Amino acid sequence: MSMYDPMSPDFPFTIGIEEEYQVVDPETRELRSYITQILDRGQTILREQIKPEMHQSIVEVGTNPCRTVAEARAEVLKLRGTIASLAAVHNLKIVAAGTHPISSWMNQEITPFERYKGVVEEMQQLALQLLIFGMHVHVGMPNDEVAIELMNVARYILPHLLALSSSSPFWMGRNTGFKSYRASIFSNFPRTGIPPSFHSASEFQNYINLLISTRSIDNGKKIWWDLRPHPVFGTLEFRVCDIATKVDECIALAAIMQAFIVKFYRMFEQNTTFRVYRRALINENKWRAQRYGLDGKLIDFGKRTEVEAKALVHEMVAFVDDVVDELGSRKDVEYLLTMCEQGSSADRQLRVFKDTNDLKAVVDNLIAETMESVPVVDLAHHGM
Repeated sequence: MSMYDPMSPDFPFTIGIEEEYQVVDPETRELRSYITQILDRGQTILREQIKPEMHQSIVEVGTNPCRTVAEARAEVLKLRGTIASLAAVHNLKIVAAGTHPISSWMNQEITPFERYKGVVEEMQQLALQLLIFGMHVHVGMPNDEVAIELMNVARYILPHLLALSSSSPFWMGRNTGFKSYRASIFSNFPRTGIPPSFHSASEFQNYINLLISTRSIDNGKKIWWDLRPHPVFGTLEFRVCDIATKVDECIALAAIMQAFIVKFYRMFEQNTTFRVYRRALINENKWRAQRYGLDGKLIDFGKRTEVEAKALVHEMVAFVDDVVDELGSRKDVEYLLTMCEQGSSADRQLRVFKDTNDLKAVVDNLIAETMESVPVVDLAHHGM
């Protein structure tokens, strides 16, 4: 057994997935402020796996740490099914997309908790505008030093992951022309975007300590980069993605992140390395990813040339070929190629809109895709 075997007791590279769902009224297709009603009941069933977000129309869930993507898939299916059943009690539906096609942030209620009052107090209108829905994937780390080394190299693939996950082409009833408008909205917040590189874990810690001692932040969770060492869980947390609409997409993205981390780690062990690129260059690719998604070109900095984003996805899948069998995730990683053929959620939303000229049809399609392959959860089982 090696540390690359998910069943090995010392396998460090576990994964956890957090998803933020929209709560939608199937009649009006608008967002509904609703989380306070489902929290009590939801917490009886899911305990700490369900959390409120700042806006009442957002419900956040998180899996337990999983060793394999198969385990993660079972958890995501259970969480989506449970939240959908809790919403159904109030005749509501859930949607997984980075922005809501129609609803406006101006009509949303804020969850009445102290910590959100603090955020709104500090961020003002930016906080109210933050009506966006992401997916965060945590990958376990052997130690803090490795977390920083892996963050430095894994920053390169963040734009590729964003293009694949893009699911937010609409904002307040308008076609934004972006595949991930969520990324643009979030970039208004401080300490977001592609992280800088660090020479060591202590250099990173000094940065956090300086921000805390100058009262810029009160804890490390206020670092909202697209990839960050998590201050509590000891994970590397990928935060770049729009929430994936289909469960298959969610799991494919988590699978490639885990595979990349294991591959990079193996390269370090063999003394081969992956170049650490400057933030300014990676930002060029991120801009292309949020604007054009999978239809655009990204820059291959090694070759110093533009390459079709879809071709780069094929390269990504090939790059991790030697680790996916051990991780048991070959099929899930290869689903990224299907995503290239079918387009991202953003591409599909735009197709529905082009065919129907109706944003309500876009919402209906999102409701259907969000629940694709999700089994209905019987709440009666939980003594509800």
